[in-house]
This record gives sequence, C-alpha cells and structure tokens, in this order.
Amino acid sequence: MIKFIGMNKKIVKQVAGIDVAQNELVVTLGRMYDDWTPELYSHKTFANTENGFKAFVLWVKKQTDEGPVVRFVMEATGVYHEKLAYFLDDKGYELSIVLPNKISNYSRTLEVKTVTDKTASQAIAQFGLEKKLDRWKRPKKIFRDMRQLIREREQVVQMRTMAKNQLHAEQTEAYPNASSVVRVKKQIVFLNKQEREIKAEIAALAKQDEDVKKSIELISTIPGVGVLTATTVLAETNGFELIRSKRQITSYAGLDVKEKESGTSVRGKPRISKKGNKYLRKAMHLPALTAIRCDERFKAIFARLVGRHGIKMKAVVAVQRKLLEIIYVLYKNQVPYDKDFLQRNSVEEKIEQSL
Repeated sequence: MIKFIGMNKKIVKQVAGIDVAQNELVVTLGRMYDDWTPELYSHKTFANTENGFKAFVLWVKKQTDEGPVVRFVMEATGVYHEKLAYFLDDKGYELSIVLPNKISNYSRTLEVKTVTDKTASQAIAQFGLEKKLDRWKRPKKIFRDMRQLIREREQVVQMRTMAKNQLHAEQTEAYPNASSVVRVKKQIVFLNKQEREIKAEIAALAKQDEDVKKSIELISTIPGVGVLTATTVLAETNGFELIRSKRQITSYAGLDVKEKESGTSVRGKPRISKKGNKYLRKAMHLPALTAIRCDERFKAIFARLVGRHGIKMKAVVAVQRKLLEIIYVLYKNQVPYDKDFLQRNSVEEKIEQSL
C-alpha cells in the first residue's frame, strides 16, 4: 500500500478499517484529503472482547481528527464481527459492513503481494475511503433468532447422521452388541425429538412477524423450496440485508464460478468458489434435486447442462444457483413463483433489467 502524507491539506473523510478474526481485531486508520489523496497512517491490534472494543474506540479517538466523523468499516465475517458491530451501533458510531467478496475483489486491484491481517485491514480502510458506503442497520431480531435455531438444528441433524451410521455399523457386525444397539437407538429417538422441537420453535417465530411469514410463504411457492429452506435463506442473509443483486447472493453463498487461467498454457477447470456461507449452499442442495424432478423449467436446465458437459453434479449446482437467485427476486418483489414465466415476461427478467 502506498502511504501519502499531506500535512497542510484539509481532511474530508476518516475511516477505521477492521479485519475481524475470532480472537482479535486488526485495525488500520485512513483519511482522505481535499485533493482526493488517501493516507493510511496508523495500525494496531486489539482483542475481540468487550475490553478490547473499549480500548479500540479510545485509540481511534486519540488518533483521528476532530473534523469528519470516523466511519468504521468491516467485513461480514461469519459471526465474529457481530459483537463489535452491536457495540459500535449502541455507541452511535457510523458503521458499514461489507460482503467479503467485495473486499477480496477490491484487494486484487491493489499491488499487494503478501496477504496478512495487516494488509487486509489496510485494504478495508482504503476501500472505505474510496467507496460511498451505506450505514449498517441492525437486522431484525427474528432473523438472528431464526439463524441460531437453524444452526442448532443442523448440528442435531449431523449428530443423528453419525448415530445412524454407528447403528448401521453395529448391526452389520458378525456379533452385534445388543446394549450398544439399544443405546444408539435411544440416542436417535432423542435427536429426532430435539429436531421436532427446534422446527416447532422456528415455525412459531415465523408466525410472530407478518412480513416474514408472508415472505416465507412466497418463497415456498418455488418448486422444491419448503418452509425450512425459505427460513434458512432469510435467516442466513438477514433478509438479504447486504445483498443488492443476484450476483452478490450467489457469491455470498459461495456458488459463484471461479476459473483459473494463466496465459495460454494454464487452464484450470471452472469450479464454484465455496468462499461463502456454507449453510446457504447446503440448504439449496435438496431443493435443487426436488426442483429437477418436479418442475419442467429446472428439468430442462439440468438436461441442457448435462448434455453440454456430462457432469450431473455440476448441473445440480447450476440449479442451486438459479433457485437462490429466484428466491432473491421473489423476496425483493414480494410476488409468488410463476411456473409459466418462460413463455412470457417474467418477474425475474424485469428485476434483472432494473439491476
């Protein structure tokens, strides 16, 4: 990063770029002068704790000018950024949270050969200086509560799968241990009960908010997409809070396609990036398989792609991506799925023209 110095110039913008990890915050301070010259001038690391937040804010006050309000900028990094985001919002500071793919794409335009926590925070600070960012708004509490329940259910389902595999292994042995089989069966029954309880809580939450309830019903009109999938997508995106286009939602889920090319000699196979929300990707898998079986549109997409490259899983991923895009379109327009929109101007085509 190039550091510019402008001692006799007026400061017009100040930014604190924060690279958030599980245990620490790596911060770079930047400012923009009235001749549009940026300067990155200070760097420090703090603990990702309440005391660390207080020390961080105090340090920013000492290091920045009293003129322009400091804007805090960070990536949406899983759940690690959330405590700091709520802390800053409670204190009334200006905060912007950016999708990780936006920062990574921007970082590639900079002349940075070594990627570290420090260079990451510098890229975030410079991004904040150069871009006009929206101020972050707290997501609805219902989305946060839903996400917690959905992820708890996912853990229960994983434990149940392990228990079923264990039961299968026990029962296929030459001399199964009867008491072990009984215990594993009891564990499966218990996990089934837990999953039912969690799903009931999720359904009860959805009924508490009329807007969320309506959105779930609209999204569930898509072939293969049920209430649980619709709820998962809304919860994991906080109601598409940071999403502004179909491209962004596929990138956020890690379903965007990446190609590796170098000159004329190196050509890697196109693959999905998987650099995104794994819960979103997983949530779209079974709905895609169902949509391929039950809906002529998705069946045609699947057949066309398999005929092109012969790889079924690659075609399934394409359907996952298309389903997620349509969910976004229906949510933004608050309209149900139209199974005949291949034959006439679809809602999807209209919104695509407006993006």
